[in-house]
Amino acid sequence: MNAQELRDKTPDQLRDDLVALKKEAFNLRFQQATGQVENTARMRQVKRDVARVKTILNEKAAAAAAEE
Repeated sequence: MNAQELRDKTPDQLRDDLVALKKEAFNLRFQQATGQVENTARMRQVKRDVARVKTILNEKAAAAAAEE
C-alpha cells in the first residue's frame, strides 16, 4: 500500500482501511503471543500501513480545515 493509492481514497474508505489494519495487527499480536505467527515481517508492515493511513487522514483533515 503506497501513499499515492491512499491519497486517491475518500476519508470514509481510509477509515475502513484503518479498522481492517488494526484488526490485522491485533490478530498478529495474538498469534505472536501464542507462537503461531508465520510471517513476522508482516507485523512491521501493518504498523507502518496504519501510520501511513493516519498521516493521510490528518493531511486531508488539515486541507479541509484550510479551505474553510
